[in-house]
Amino acid sequence: MPHSLVLNLLPLSPIFPGYLSGQHLHALFLTLVSSVDRELGDYLHNDRTDKAFTLSPLQIDCQRPSHCLQWEHAKPIPVGTPCWWRISLLDDTLFGKLTQLWLNLNLDRPWHLGSADLQITSILATGRSMHPWANACTYSQLYEQALETERTLMFALATPMAFRQGKYDSSLPTREVVFNSLLSRWNKYSGIEISSLSLDAIFPSFFDIRTEILVDSRSKLIGCVGEITYRILGEANSLTIKQINALADFALYAGMGRKTTMGMGMSRRLRPLNSSAS
Repeated sequence: MPHSLVLNLLPLSPIFPGYLSGQHLHALFLTLVSSVDRELGDYLHNDRTDKAFTLSPLQIDCQRPSHCLQWEHAKPIPVGTPCWWRISLLDDTLFGKLTQLWLNLNLDRPWHLGSADLQITSILATGRSMHPWANACTYSQLYEQALETERTLMFALATPMAFRQGKYDSSLPTREVVFNSLLSRWNKYSGIEISSLSLDAIFPSFFDIRTEILVDSRSKLIGCVGEITYRILGEANSLTIKQINALADFALYAGMGRKTTMGMGMSRRLRPLNSSAS
């Protein structure tokens, strides 16, 4: 059962830009895990293959003009500025092991992000919160609710995403890299294998995308952000359409491409205005 959790945070001291990198937020997540399960925290820290979670950059609680999120901060975040942070968990076992953290969270305890202290004020865990990045759904529900007739697949590419191709990265969201990225994570965690999925019927029909440079202490990465729409064309059968829609809905939790545990590749499906799907 994948979960997309939104943590509402309040800085108790200024958060300087140098501590807002994906590396430091990754360390904060491991600290949260270790506070309830030291062995699990050590396992996630040392493991380089089983990335059963994704993290967003820290967001200032304000309205943004597009579906893109903020991944860089030029100035310190002042004390008392409401912020939020998304954590998605792809493995239900991982969520279960962290249940004690969510149920027994000490709202008075400060958590450290670099030199800054943060207070977690609340955790949003379902779509009832109306936050676009908070939700939870079983894999079987994701699959069963996927439509066999919906041929429009709209995505918000909210933070820079890049895809590894051989020795190099590509920031172009072709159908192959997008849907194979989703398919790989779906087959790894869902327990509902989708095999021999043909992508031949998927074509980009609209895109408003641009490249952005993401710089951290270790590297410089070029990624793509914006909005893109794919259409399923031709005589694709109902099973193929259903499977592709299930993967599109899964994007909220899985993200796409590289370094999703460092804030990259955040994405979610957007619904056409005339769609009746929820």
